[in-house]
Amino acid sequence: MSAATPSFDDGLDRLEALVQQLEAGSLSLEEALSKFEEGVGLSKKLQEQLAEAQRRVEVLKRGLGGEYRAESLDGLDSEDPA
Repeated sequence: MSAATPSFDDGLDRLEALVQQLEAGSLSLEEALSKFEEGVGLSKKLQEQLAEAQRRVEVLKRGLGGEYRAESLDGLDSEDPA
């Protein structure tokens, strides 16, 4: 995981902290807007991480004969999901 992308747990902790700051109501309008923008961006990244985890689980479940196996995710989007 790169330094620019926090772990899912770290991102979730940061998002929760942002929500608490916004709910406290002690921020100026400009500060609140900045925190809100950060939260929206962080929420999008977290959703992308969850979608990636879901794709990985689906790849593992696709094993032939009920066996579990890991596959590369390259080209996964172009495959038939059935």
